Formats: sequence, structure tokens, C-alpha cells
Amino acid sequence: MPYRIPVGPFHPALEEPYKLSVSCQGEIIQGVSIEIGFSFRAIELLAQQRNYIQDLTLVERVCGICSGVHTLTFCMAAEALAGIRVPDRGRFLRVIVAELERLHSHLLWTGIAAEDIGFQTMFMETIALRERVMDVLELVSGSRVHYAMNCIGGVCGDIRDPDAVLAAVRETRRTLERDLVPVFTQDPTARARTAGVGLLTREQALAYGVVGPTARASGLPIDVRCDFPYAVYEELGFRLVTAGEGDVRARLIVRAMEMLESVRLIEEALRKLPGGLTRAETGIPVIPPGEITARTEAPRGELFYYLASDGSDTPTRVKIRTPSFMNIPSIEAMCVGQQLGDMSLIQASVDPCCSCTDR
Repeated sequence: MPYRIPVGPFHPALEEPYKLSVSCQGEIIQGVSIEIGFSFRAIELLAQQRNYIQDLTLVERVCGICSGVHTLTFCMAAEALAGIRVPDRGRFLRVIVAELERLHSHLLWTGIAAEDIGFQTMFMETIALRERVMDVLELVSGSRVHYAMNCIGGVCGDIRDPDAVLAAVRETRRTLERDLVPVFTQDPTARARTAGVGLLTREQALAYGVVGPTARASGLPIDVRCDFPYAVYEELGFRLVTAGEGDVRARLIVRAMEMLESVRLIEEALRKLPGGLTRAETGIPVIPPGEITARTEAPRGELFYYLASDGSDTPTRVKIRTPSFMNIPSIEAMCVGQQLGDMSLIQASVDPCCSCTDR
């Protein structure tokens, strides 16, 4: 006889609240229902009550892990509406910060994956490397979490010592190539624990509309950096990473290889970093009436912003669609037919962010 197990909304496996109701026959999962919205914060409504400069501070706090890409997408929407062109140095700096943030996010996820698999040593190694990446972000922006780098028209800060940043990034690459990537892509224990677990076929990925590493691990070659290039990704020769198996191992491999690509992009951007201004203008920009959309590739996938203006200093509508909002429902498909004991690893493989989903 099937029985139901409630998981969450508050439980030790995940600090953020969302609820799974799991239906099981013995130890085999037959179905999953997902409930979200336990920490709804009305950020979109608040953004329509503040001016554009204040909104930058607000949208940066949609998520603490991918805060920079939220301000980047908001700025891109406002710049497109106002016809503002970001100086070349500002565009390069935006890519450097965005890829450092991706490294930070992927390393956090990889550490959690190592913990779920049972690799305590790799968990400690991964989190230690993440700390070094956050030190680089502090060196660039002055902050380890909310960087406050992006502004409408460019970036607020600058890299004063590119050689120091480049040296730190190269050390990160060496650690990735020597320790992390080989373990997560070749280790037989990691393979046994993740291969064939949490399958999401290409057809299911299309049906659920998943994005980011979750989609690319199911064989969908989609990435905003490639499909709709922004900043200077086209100039840096971005390389898409995909896999076809659609299981937890594929999602692990995609993120591992994306970290190496992020390091390569940062190194290339630092080598080609041009001189000149970092922002087009100062003060509160004038955003003319109209509506616009902007999209970027956040660490978890496509981040979409809709912005409407009536010509005042306050937007009339701000709509945010985050990647986790698209990816979390696919957990329902991944869990059917799987062992109950793999539930924690499967849901972690999507890298769900409830703060983004409940924005």
C-alpha cells in the first residue's frame, strides 16, 4: 500500500523552505508533489515603489549566491530602454564578476553534492576553494557576497591590480584540474552513487522548460551566453558544455566542466581588459517611457527581467523569472521510480534556490 512522506518545508537538509510530499511503494518513489511560496518577499512590488538606483540594491538581494547577475540583468534592461552603451572596460569587468560568481555558486553546489555523496574530504576541499574565490571577489569589488559592482551604464568599481586577480584565478584553475574535476568526473565511487540516479530525459527537460546546467545535462544545448550573447562573451569565444545522460552524474559533470570554462573566460577577459571608462554616466539615469526585456545566464540558468517605464524615476513594472522557478518542478519527474534514499541527492542536483523562487 502506498504511503506519503512529507519532506519540509523546514528540515535540516536544506536551509531554505519548500515542501515535498513523496508517495512511496516500499522504498520506491511513485510520485512527488512540490509546494513553494513559504518565504514570499514581494520584491517585484517593492521595486515598483523605489527609484532605479534603490532598485539595484533591492534586486541584488533576490539571492545571496547570484546577486551580481540580478543587478546585471536589471541594468541591461534599463540600458536598452534608455539607449545607453556601456564602455568596453565596463563590459569586460561585468563578465569577470559574473564568471567569478558562477564559480562561487558551482563550488557551493559541488560541496553540497560531495556531502550528499559521502565525500567529506572533498566537501572540505571544495568549500576551501570557494573561500578563495570569494576572496578574489572581495579583491575585485570590496565585498564577498553582495558586490554592488553593476550600475546603469557600466560598473561602479574597477580592478586595480589585474595581475593579482589573474594569479589567484590561475591557482583556482590548478586546484580544479588537479583535485576537484578528476574526482567528480572519474572516481568510481562518485560514478556508482550518481550514475542512473534522478533521470530527466531530453523530452522531459523540454516539457518542463528547464534551463541552465539542468537542461544541458539532459542534452539541450541552450545557454544565453551562446544563444543571445551579451557583454563580451562573443569576443571571448564562449564554449558550451553539455551532456546527454540526464542523471545526477551528468549534472555534476556539466557543472565541473563549466567551472573550468569560467576560469578560462576570466583569464581571457583579464588578458584582453581594455583601458578607458568603466561607466557611461553618473547620477540617476533618465529612463524613457517604454517596455523592455533582458536575459542573462545565471549560475542556475536563464534569468529573465521585464521592465516597464512611464518616464519617471520609478519603474511601473518589474517582473523577474528566475531559473529555479523553472527547474524545481522537474524534480517531480526525476524522482519517479527512484530509491527514497536518493531523494536528497536528486533534489540537490537541481541546485534549487528558494530565495529566487519566492522572490
